[in-house]
Amino acid sequence: MTAARTALVIGGGIAGPVTAMALRRAGIESTVYEAYPNSADGLGAPLAIAPNGLDALRVVGADKPVEAIGRPMTRTVISDGAGRPIGVLRGLSDLPPSQALWRSALYRAMHDHALAEEVRIEYGKRVVDAEETRAGITARFADGTSATADVLIGADGIRSTVRTLIDPRAPAPKHVPLLNFGAAADIAVADDPATTYFAFGSRAFLGYWPQADGRTAWFSNLPHEQPMTSAQARAVPSAEWLRRLAEVYADDTPGRDLVRHTDPDELVVLGTVEIMPRLPHWYRGRMALVGDSAHAPSPSSGQGASLAAEGAVELARCLRDLPDVPSAFAAYERLRRDRVESVAERATKINNSKALGPVGRTMMRLMMPLATKTFLTPERTLGPEQRHHIDWDARVTA
Repeated sequence: MTAARTALVIGGGIAGPVTAMALRRAGIESTVYEAYPNSADGLGAPLAIAPNGLDALRVVGADKPVEAIGRPMTRTVISDGAGRPIGVLRGLSDLPPSQALWRSALYRAMHDHALAEEVRIEYGKRVVDAEETRAGITARFADGTSATADVLIGADGIRSTVRTLIDPRAPAPKHVPLLNFGAAADIAVADDPATTYFAFGSRAFLGYWPQADGRTAWFSNLPHEQPMTSAQARAVPSAEWLRRLAEVYADDTPGRDLVRHTDPDELVVLGTVEIMPRLPHWYRGRMALVGDSAHAPSPSSGQGASLAAEGAVELARCLRDLPDVPSAFAAYERLRRDRVESVAERATKINNSKALGPVGRTMMRLMMPLATKTFLTPERTLGPEQRHHIDWDARVTA
């Protein structure tokens, strides 16, 4: 007997639809409630789905839609600000390659696939409160409406309302001293379509890869000590940000060319990077968190969306196999917490490398060739994360 038969999924970004699809496969009917009045197309910067993310998405049949729009990446070339390669990280040869794509494209693919799977999505439903009874839980929305089900799942992102309903004293997102930008430049600076490039420039980090349309997708992490929200960052005109970025990458190859050939309308400004500190509580009563609402690692991890997909599948398994909600949520947290916190810890180390000063960058340039041949091998750096597999058919026990 399942722990629940119906669910309210709060948040229609990426984690929400995947959670709803996984719950549906587990025999639990759910509806996704999205705060925006319509779809969130066009929002977000470049990201990657790792092999473990594809493996989790395969459970709900969403791996093929991702592969149809993604750019397979088999290796990462690391270079200095002058464009000189200083190391190469290859993917695991026995796993499918990571898929590089835009968040907006991933959102659309998950949204469309969820609708095809007969998942119901309602827009303009911003949750403001929830009331629990012995029989179920009722979500109340800002428009005065409400909805009731057996459980409520918060998939509402790093600024989750559900997280505060579970624990009003939960820690707030933490700012990392790196400004985050993304864009597509009207220029081709690399000819290998299966390679991601990481450039540790003279003043800032830059990542990029070639797109199928001949342009180059790029993202920038610019050291910035003071926290800046996305709203504050977007208050600055994109043309002004490009001017500042042009100064930062003036001596870097290919940074200066990518910035110079980027239209201001193409620039995605995200403010300083935000991560979630360790949460004391992932669930309470009939409410639980999934994805960034529970654990938002830095984008440097390359695992944010993949971990959200894994969490959605594990949560659905636990609700499917355990007889009551508390034991299902407890098993879910037990299966997930150590893994996501390990990924977050690794991402923090990468963030530190992106904010190195001149001496640190010189040391990296000297040490990286040796490191990629010794302790930064694919199996050591990628194996524990990318080989993770969730056996959908295996029964979860308390």
